[in-house]
Amino acid sequence: MQSFTFDRARSVKDAVRGAAQARTAQQGAEVRFVAGGTTLIDLMKLDVEQPRQIIDINALPLADVERLADGRLRIGALVRNADLARHPDVTKDYPVLSQALLAGASGQLRNMATTGGNLLQRTRCVYFRDTSMPCNKRQPGSGCSAIDGFNRNLAVLGTSEQCIASNPSDMNVALTALEATLVIEGIKGTRQVPIGEFFLLPGTTPNRETVMEPGDLITHVLLPPPRQGAVSHYLKLRDRASYEFALASAALVITSDGGRISHARVALGGVGTRPWRAPEAELALQGHAIDRMTFVRAAEAALAGARPQSQNGFKIELARRCLIQALVTATA
Repeated sequence: MQSFTFDRARSVKDAVRGAAQARTAQQGAEVRFVAGGTTLIDLMKLDVEQPRQIIDINALPLADVERLADGRLRIGALVRNADLARHPDVTKDYPVLSQALLAGASGQLRNMATTGGNLLQRTRCVYFRDTSMPCNKRQPGSGCSAIDGFNRNLAVLGTSEQCIASNPSDMNVALTALEATLVIEGIKGTRQVPIGEFFLLPGTTPNRETVMEPGDLITHVLLPPPRQGAVSHYLKLRDRASYEFALASAALVITSDGGRISHARVALGGVGTRPWRAPEAELALQGHAIDRMTFVRAAEAALAGARPQSQNGFKIELARRCLIQALVTATA
């Protein structure tokens, strides 16, 4: 780990301004905000992340969950995963989010990890974390070792010739199905970004994973008002029962009327380079009967564009079965 300077922010504007000043003073040096540190500190120890400036944001007033007058739920970026998973508004109105959070990491990590940090969680691709190996995500233009190497755990959707790394988060899959909006504070002011526009496909620039600009700080997540009569569910399939990343997962928000699905939102995890919204599956579900044939057609549509590598082709069938079982459970 290389040396760095450390500062504590007193306000959101202070944090953003401090990051901008540090980049200017140190000629574009990397600046990182730290809260729980459950990803950042690991990457710094591995020399994958080498920030010259660390700004501690734990003192900022961003640790509350609040119901707004218009029915939306506002989640502060510093709300710990354990607290969010057990919050009564979340367990009552957005159970898919609670289920996803409780499926991730370990109890100790959930006590430290934050909402904002989880949104920015980096891939678990072994080559990204091994600085002795080429990785376009870590060092653009160096190559992707995973394409011809160990790729069992990596993506089959949204890949490119430059990168096949999968997004590791459980929470972000649920937020995608819930159509969350992120509130971001930056040098140019405050903006709101739908989660579907937040994560970027690798394309030719896999080193750029989100629309975040240098100095940007996620302050809140906004969830839409709960849809009347909706049921939701998160199902995660993995190699072992605890503290393991998804091989495939599915997050659903479903409403039905007269034995037919009237509204569907579907997102997949473990198989995409970003939390994977599946509009093709939603189209195959909406207006159709609640039965296994409908679910099978939706699962086929969701994985139609999958591109397997040498070791992860099994994920396609696994993800299909995961989505079908999640639909069966949600609509039972």
